[in-house]
Amino acid sequence: MESHFATGTDQVVGLGLVAVSLIIFTYYTAWVILLPFIDSQHVIHKYFLPRAYAVAIPLAAGLLLLLFVGLFITYVMLKSKRVTKKTQ
Repeated sequence: MESHFATGTDQVVGLGLVAVSLIIFTYYTAWVILLPFIDSQHVIHKYFLPRAYAVAIPLAAGLLLLLFVGLFITYVMLKSKRVTKKTQ
């Protein structure tokens, strides 16, 4: 029987991705939910981008994700079509 456990490198990469995701989630949550309740003159505001980016960045990321998924699906379908033509 084959073992399908993650290697040490896979575990480190996975842990790194989880850590980065948690940091981004915490930053975004503080930015969008907590920051509006803190006085605008407080020093903490200098560590966050302007509020307009709170919508623009996720929107741009979502559009890029959709673009790459669409390109990947198109690539796979075209490749599959070529393979089908060669076998006939």
